[in-house]
Amino acid sequence: MRYHALACDYDGTIAWDGKVTERTIEALIDVKKSGRKLILVTGRELDDLLKTFPRVDLFDRVVVENGGLLYRPATREERKLAERPPEDFVHELIRRGIQPVSVGRVIVATWRPHETTVVEVIRDFGLELQVIFNKGAVMILPSGINKATGLTAALRELGLSPHNVVGIGDAENDHAFLALCECSVAVENALETLKQRVDWVTAEDHGDGTIELSQALIATDLEHLQDRLHHKLLLGKRQDESEVWLRPYGKNILIAGTSGGGKSTFAMAFLERLEEQGYQYLIVDPEGDYSGFPGAVVLGDNQRAPSVQEVLDVLSKPEEDAAVNLTGIGLTERPAFFQTLLPRIQEMRAKTGRPHWIIIDESHHVLPLWWEAAGLTVSQRFYGVMLITLEPDRVAPAILSTIDVVVAIGRDPASTFKIFCEAVGQQPPVLGPLTLKPGEGMAWFRNSSEPPFLFQSTEPRAERRRHRRKYAEGELPPDQCFYFRGPAGKLNLKAQNLAIFLQMADGVDDETWVFHIKNGDISRWFRQVIKDSDLALEAELMERANVTAEASRKHIRSAIEERYILAA
Repeated sequence: MRYHALACDYDGTIAWDGKVTERTIEALIDVKKSGRKLILVTGRELDDLLKTFPRVDLFDRVVVENGGLLYRPATREERKLAERPPEDFVHELIRRGIQPVSVGRVIVATWRPHETTVVEVIRDFGLELQVIFNKGAVMILPSGINKATGLTAALRELGLSPHNVVGIGDAENDHAFLALCECSVAVENALETLKQRVDWVTAEDHGDGTIELSQALIATDLEHLQDRLHHKLLLGKRQDESEVWLRPYGKNILIAGTSGGGKSTFAMAFLERLEEQGYQYLIVDPEGDYSGFPGAVVLGDNQRAPSVQEVLDVLSKPEEDAAVNLTGIGLTERPAFFQTLLPRIQEMRAKTGRPHWIIIDESHHVLPLWWEAAGLTVSQRFYGVMLITLEPDRVAPAILSTIDVVVAIGRDPASTFKIFCEAVGQQPPVLGPLTLKPGEGMAWFRNSSEPPFLFQSTEPRAERRRHRRKYAEGELPPDQCFYFRGPAGKLNLKAQNLAIFLQMADGVDDETWVFHIKNGDISRWFRQVIKDSDLALEAELMERANVTAEASRKHIRSAIEERYILAA
């Protein structure tokens, strides 16, 4: 199950004129019976909602006051998520003739056309408050509080990730919480601006639209919406600069190729994409190569084996990721450890949908040919897995058969595809001899009619930082250095990095400096060797501008120092 919770707005979404029909209530009950959680997300105040809607008990959590208050129906507990604006602020609204004014636990609300006066009072009091509109309602809340922050708090209490939630709404104040959800839906009567930004618009309106969504959710887990979702993962760019995307759910990837080809670099970039979008991941790390990865909690080391319970405890928090270092476990014992861990991870996935991805480095060590649990694992839906290996033919064939995308890296990608295909009993794609450069990959979507294609993977931040250090203060090879030669070629001053380039730029005569600027030598070096197109553009500005040598030196120095940290 991908979607473990349904988050609903109230007015205009499950309710018509404040009332929810029995058919809508029955549909919500069916969603609950399917094992999913229900979360109500509304701008109404709690007391008003409890009077209007007697079936609040259907919901596992209720976010009221547009994100300001969290309510637990089972225990009737309330949790304020912010502080209410001060009393004198409310009194001033009333003194200036605003009526009605409603005061909740956190929210202060009125109606249009009083929004101008509300903004004036906020300004006069110097308060950090925001105004949120919901059709005719004008809601005043502490800055940063909205339905998305309220839903986030509810999900944390339930141990769920927004990536396992489908949300449905109809109005302006629903934008934030719907954008947070993995799948966003608007009922047919929703505002046009909201309809344009969601993944799906129901054919029916109000509660009937929620019924339509509920039935589809139970029947297919919304599988028909996979290609519409706004959440997706960037793998890199093709040669024509078009982007290569991957669905974040239900796909398995194999990264294979020769040593030193860039498999770890590709994996690091993929992990960064997961982290940026909040997908939870588990790294199985046989060699301890990911112990320094900043996003994950590292468990185990070469002196101590990790425990399965440690892994589960970390992953119980949706916002935490785990890297399991297996160097403290003997080589022959690693498959058995993973065989113990995997059923517990699958159990967690069945309950919560997390972790969203499992990255298995040196996967031939963990999932060898003889791996006993391979058949059982595949039957239990092995998905959201990235395998990284030098030798795909040493990985259990039952696991390899689940791969959707093969990425070949390094020398002779045709050979990599051939080895994989022989292991799974498939005809390999026809490719000529080719050696890939660092950062390049050959991707093959097995279930597509498209042949394998070349692409440039997204460079990880750590690699970008390493490159910046190299260009700033490292030692470039002679053929990549910048040489100040001057108009007559009398000089031969070598700058092997940006720090030395700046020192020489300050020391050479104006005629030499202007010669290289006007000849395009500096912008060309920045673009082709330093591989910084923005810095090259700054140099090109100086090439076209009618400025003095001193002014162009100062401009380029400033541009370099903005982008690179140079030793004093």
